[in-house]
Amino acid sequence: MCTSSETVQKQNNHSVFIVSDTVHVIHSITMFAAYHYIQINSSTEKASFQLINEMLLALNNKLTVGGMFCDLEKAFDSINHDILLSKCEFHGFRGKTNTLLQSYLSDRYQRVLINNSSSNTTTFSEWGKIRHGIPQGSILGPLFFLIYINDLLNIIADPSKPIPFADDTSIIITNPSPSKFKEDINNIIDNLNDWFRSNSL
Repeated sequence: MCTSSETVQKQNNHSVFIVSDTVHVIHSITMFAAYHYIQINSSTEKASFQLINEMLLALNNKLTVGGMFCDLEKAFDSINHDILLSKCEFHGFRGKTNTLLQSYLSDRYQRVLINNSSSNTTTFSEWGKIRHGIPQGSILGPLFFLIYINDLLNIIADPSKPIPFADDTSIIITNPSPSKFKEDINNIIDNLNDWFRSNSL
């Protein structure tokens, strides 16, 4: 299986990959599971509604309420392959399946193409091996990302209410006691920092 890929265009800081026919077969096999894992009916509107609704419910119940908003910069490009494969194994992708996923992620190369419209010239960078990140514009990409951050939601679910959407996560914290509310926020920040460090993000 050839897993090397060529960056054919550079737009908005995202790489576009050419993948083999074998990879397209993998995409087709995992399409059903991926769509259900990602919850295809999710949208920014739904996430926004849930966020506002949680805050209004807390205010109506006379609770102290606050929000934390995490936006991971270049999140898809920062995924550590070893950590991802370990988490895939934890979620049941073991043996030959895990080896296949490792083959899919490894031995990929990319380069940047720069078009200079003023001089009508094209410049290419040197080829570089991809050591982090997952291919975007694919079905496996978002699924890999959600597997990667799945345990993040577990460590902040109590005493907060996480509302994830793609690489953005909103966290609602409520408590009837202002002092306990402050303590909860500090604990969540500590947990977030520990998770980001241990997951190389």
